[in-house]
Amino acid sequence: MQIFAQLIIFTTFIGLFGWTITNQFGRIQLQVKSREDWLLDGVGLTIQGILIPLLQATLVYCLYHHLLPNYQGYLKLAPVFTFILSFVLVDYLYYWNHRLLHNRLFWQVHQVHHTVTQMDVLGTSRNTLWTSLLIVYLWIHTLLLYLLTDPTGYLLGVSLTSALDLWRHSRLIISKNSWLYRFLFPWLILPQDHAWHHCSEVDHCNYGANLKIWDKLHGTYYESNELPSVIGITTSLTFSQKLLFPFS
Repeated sequence: MQIFAQLIIFTTFIGLFGWTITNQFGRIQLQVKSREDWLLDGVGLTIQGILIPLLQATLVYCLYHHLLPNYQGYLKLAPVFTFILSFVLVDYLYYWNHRLLHNRLFWQVHQVHHTVTQMDVLGTSRNTLWTSLLIVYLWIHTLLLYLLTDPTGYLLGVSLTSALDLWRHSRLIISKNSWLYRFLFPWLILPQDHAWHHCSEVDHCNYGANLKIWDKLHGTYYESNELPSVIGITTSLTFSQKLLFPFS
């Protein structure tokens, strides 16, 4: 099942990147992308797509095995409940995790992700080399996969969350006149929602990953059917600082 989950994520990325290439505006975005941005995005995708899964499967998993030697496979839950645990409850943890990254203490690190100036699937994982250590997914996913007797539903939720993360960083916008838009808009974070999170016109909004309910519940939801005119921020960080800050 874990291979199937990774396949969903990989297929989503290839599909979105292929769409970007075939889309005229997407091709222009790629053509004007600087060498530094290509390097930052390539490093970020490599870390998130390869190194983090390896870290979860080895060091972090071994850590939980050492700390909780008698609890491997302890939680016996039906797949539907483990899916809800992953897609809904962990999503709420991520909402607060994301808000914390926008706190003054952690913003200096997280700002690298907001240097993306166009909604672009390649920029989904742009971050410093070690920012993933601050994101709840690394720790909570490994813990629950260790504790669950049957992680099938949980892994499905993980893969869908990752696929949606790729999509909401892209410019693949669903038409407002389609039935799919009318179905998804009330509850799911869409690319246009996340674009407003990345703009400088509106502050502190749309922190959610999968579901809009958390932003609506805590008063951080900003609704607009349009895309913002400007994406991203400018910083004085050098390329090495963007990769290693504050260790450079």
